[in-house]
Amino acid sequence: MTWWCSTDLPGTRGDDICRTLAAGRSASRILMLTAARSVRDRVEGLGLGADDYLPKPFDFAELVARIQALGRRPGVPPPAALAYRDLTVDPARRTATRAGRRIALTPKEFAVLECLLRADGLPVSAEELLRRVWDEAADPFTTTVKTTIGRLRAKLGGPPVIETVRETGYRIGGS
Repeated sequence: MTWWCSTDLPGTRGDDICRTLAAGRSASRILMLTAARSVRDRVEGLGLGADDYLPKPFDFAELVARIQALGRRPGVPPPAALAYRDLTVDPARRTATRAGRRIALTPKEFAVLECLLRADGLPVSAEELLRRVWDEAADPFTTTVKTTIGRLRAKLGGPPVIETVRETGYRIGGS
């Protein structure tokens, strides 16, 4: 995926978006399109994590060529499998197994389980799960997360691996 960032976005600066994407090790490729033209500006933009930098005005054919070049770069290697005890989740293959037995999960159940495993034992709030797995428009008063956790626990079987952390959220491998 390619992002185009400008320094004049409504409500935020393109530099901030670029910095955030780079810090989060996003797989997105970043092409900065900006009116800033100096070498110093270009070096600064690339230093923020941009993959390419194109000052305005630019020729449309050059923009297309740069996007195609970014698309030819090798992608980020697939994430390694996540595991806790006898539970293994392979994000690249979208599979989950427990004690060698494959577990059929819905996309939301898989995403919740992956999110909890990536937290590495730290609790993840229901609100955070709603934000990461569903979207920012999800009703914060819904029982969707609780219901999904219940279904996940049933599918994962015993001994339990998902722990409820009172007034905080859920975790795997805490304590």
